[in-house]
Amino acid sequence: MNTRPRTTPAALVRAADTWPDLLAIADGDTRLTFAQLRDHVRDVAAALVSRGVERGARVVIWSPNTFHWVIAALGTHWAGGVVVPLNTRYTGNEAADVVERVRPEALVVVGDFLGTDRYTELCKAAPELSIPTTVRVPLGGNDAPIDGVVEWADFLSSATDAARTEADARAAAVTPDDVSDILFTSGTTGRSKGVLSAHRQCIGVAQAWAECAELTIDDNYLIINPFFHSFGYKAGFVAALLEGSTVIPLATFDVEKVMAMVAAERISVLPGAPTIYQSILDHPRRGEYDLSNLRIAVTGAAPVPVSLVERMQNELSFDAVLTAYGQTEAVVATMCRTDDDPVTVSTSSGRATAEFEVRIGDKGEILLRGPNVMLGYLDDPEATAKTIDEDGWLHTGDVGTLDERGYLDITDRLKDMYISGGFNVYPAEVEAALLRLPGVHEVGVIGVPDERMGEVGRAFVVPLDGHPLTEDDVIAYAREKLANFKAPRSVRFIDALPRNPSGKVLKNVLREEKS
Repeated sequence: MNTRPRTTPAALVRAADTWPDLLAIADGDTRLTFAQLRDHVRDVAAALVSRGVERGARVVIWSPNTFHWVIAALGTHWAGGVVVPLNTRYTGNEAADVVERVRPEALVVVGDFLGTDRYTELCKAAPELSIPTTVRVPLGGNDAPIDGVVEWADFLSSATDAARTEADARAAAVTPDDVSDILFTSGTTGRSKGVLSAHRQCIGVAQAWAECAELTIDDNYLIINPFFHSFGYKAGFVAALLEGSTVIPLATFDVEKVMAMVAAERISVLPGAPTIYQSILDHPRRGEYDLSNLRIAVTGAAPVPVSLVERMQNELSFDAVLTAYGQTEAVVATMCRTDDDPVTVSTSSGRATAEFEVRIGDKGEILLRGPNVMLGYLDDPEATAKTIDEDGWLHTGDVGTLDERGYLDITDRLKDMYISGGFNVYPAEVEAALLRLPGVHEVGVIGVPDERMGEVGRAFVVPLDGHPLTEDDVIAYAREKLANFKAPRSVRFIDALPRNPSGKVLKNVLREEKS
């Protein structure tokens, strides 16, 4: 009999029953065992119920990696709701677009954080926006009271015994096919798309990732990857929940802080983009920190040189370095295993996992099929039909090859996309934003190599006659309208964009002229 949980409430019940006294989350002074985590999640769920949040309602979480995020997400599921993570790098305009489309019954938002009040930005971008419940997460900022915004502690105190009973009934009634979350991913059309996933898929990909990484109850998992991304969420705290590992969330990345946390918390699992490991290896004070407990690294989203893999194993004491491939629509489709050699890790993204079939289609495109392919795009059946064909194959837009062992090597991208700091950037979205800048006639955006970020954006702008623009003008406007990782780092002004006979912009020509 298969006793594996297939919903997050079932996974939490199992964890609290199996490892009640083991540490589930260590976030500064906040230390929660699995039994305590379950109790906190029940409080969040009951507070949502007491404020009128219904089954199937959507709850937006716009906050960095802290214990609040984990409890808010699992509490939403416990109340029978759907989690909608928001990228913490989004501007108010980007966040408003998502919030208006999902029509949430609740918003969990960080207060003053890194000098920005996101709720104020959201209200400025969408002054008519109405969200029945808005909860503010305190992170030590100077948070003045705001009408209609309830503080985290006050929100939790609204939980009642009757609401807990109702929330428990809802948690028990959640089915594997119920929608668990809507993660937004940029698209080639220039507007983000909401990816719908079911509980069985959330659990399925998390379980597969945990098995490949060989997570155990002895592991301390430092989660640098943001919770709003499937890497930090499903391959992050959900995977840890399934295996009884301890989650140590990191709200902001700082290489010295990471090394100090690895030493203090005896971190054994440290996934992230290749730049994270390179930053640690190159840090002049690395030798002052005890990093000897590191066991597993999982990386991807950018090329991983063989020399980096070898240095990670030799100088950072990792037993295994793994690479993986996935996207929001599939989360994790291929992954290396702990006994793969450095060359395999460097030159491939591993072999199929999470019950995926992988094959190479027309033009070398990577196709995926299996039970963990997304349910579809939110309110967009046309885009869904274009992405998942009649035979159930997900067309990834990536180009690759499979070797005789079934290991995948990603060689190119059909989609007009590049990766900056581990995040996908779709030039169409950046171009659409820049076309609203007065004085811009046409614009083409490409990714160019960057030592720290992998790639960064470069905008080729055709200005309107009589409208002088500077590079600073374009970059400042982009940073106002877009998340920082999407904003171009450089601008080139040209007389006309190169086009083929059908009018399509020739990005390959722009790349040749990028210097």
